[in-house]
Amino acid sequence: MRTAALRKFLTAWACGLGLASASLVLTLAPLSPALAAPAKKSAKAASAKTKTTSSKASGGKARAAESTTPASGKSGRRMSAKRAFAADDGAARRGERVGRTLVAGQRKDKVGSRASRVASQQTRLSLRTVAHVPREAPAPRLSFGQMAGLRAVSDPLDLESSVALVLDQDTHEVLLSKNDHAVLPIASLTKLMTGLVVSDARLPLDEVITITQDDVDTEKGSRSRLAVGTQLTRGELMHLALMSSENRAAHALGRTYPGGMGRFVALMNARALMLGMKDTRYIEPTGLFSANRSSAQDLAVLVAAAHRDALLRQLTTSPSYEVAVGSRVLQYNNTNGLVRSPDWDIGLQKTGYISEAGRCLVMQARVAGRKLIMVFLDSTGKYSRLGDAERVRRWVELQHHANTAVGSALAG
Repeated sequence: MRTAALRKFLTAWACGLGLASASLVLTLAPLSPALAAPAKKSAKAASAKTKTTSSKASGGKARAAESTTPASGKSGRRMSAKRAFAADDGAARRGERVGRTLVAGQRKDKVGSRASRVASQQTRLSLRTVAHVPREAPAPRLSFGQMAGLRAVSDPLDLESSVALVLDQDTHEVLLSKNDHAVLPIASLTKLMTGLVVSDARLPLDEVITITQDDVDTEKGSRSRLAVGTQLTRGELMHLALMSSENRAAHALGRTYPGGMGRFVALMNARALMLGMKDTRYIEPTGLFSANRSSAQDLAVLVAAAHRDALLRQLTTSPSYEVAVGSRVLQYNNTNGLVRSPDWDIGLQKTGYISEAGRCLVMQARVAGRKLIMVFLDSTGKYSRLGDAERVRRWVELQHHANTAVGSALAG
């Protein structure tokens, strides 16, 4: 009876172990092939052990029968239970190893994904850096004087200007000449004729004029502190145009002239012909367009005519000027710093610049007791035209001192 009971117990235990292994395989199979494979192996091993245990149980029938004492039966059941526990413990450990393998794989995947993101970010940064590499600045545009080779012409004073003319206003004696017949763009020297035409018309200087969108520079895109809608008098606009070369102010003067802009430009050209300026042409009143052209000889004639106008003398040589624009007060300064120098006695002046014309300057000044008219066109640097004027002044003063010394020696 005990042998039969032992046999039934062992058979039931083996069957239960096989079902548990099969259940473990079914549970792990949907999760991951990597986890299911070891589990299947564990199930097969458990099934094989079941068969082995069954065969051992059948083969050990005789030995069990010979063992008739209760102690030997309890010992066998205890040993079988230990084997079953060991088998279950082995399967659990194998499952833990498989789980750790999967977790390690997931960590590697995360690390790889993070490395990929970092590499992608570095690539984007590299591309962004390449995209923001500053381009080389475009080469400066050549002036008309440079293209004509006028700057290569030498002169006794080694001037920086391509064109120069210095003459005595009273005697018309030419003291210095360099390419004075060349016809070039004259930039804001144009405004000197603009002021002359307005002054000749004797228009009311206290008439209020409004800056409009038509006065905005679309040729060069130059800036202005006179916003659209600003209201100033004609006298204030003339002051800003002649002293600080304010483009919107000059354009507004031509636009509001009786008869409009077309009539105003026609009067500019007519006035030039009346003065004998045969090389001069105007198409607008600011000088922003390179089609406004003249020669040094013609500009010397214009300076002499403008100098006879008291209003133009006053406005062009004013060191600074303030205008009230709404609730603000705007400070403007003269574009020619020589008007503030104690070494100079300037009666009239005007500066100009666009890339096609280079740096330009015309002046009437008293030097060494003589009234001189100076014209400098297409100068190379921002201050070089003023430097040329200084070189001429010192040269004239040196000649005057030399002549005075010679005269004194002859008289003695």
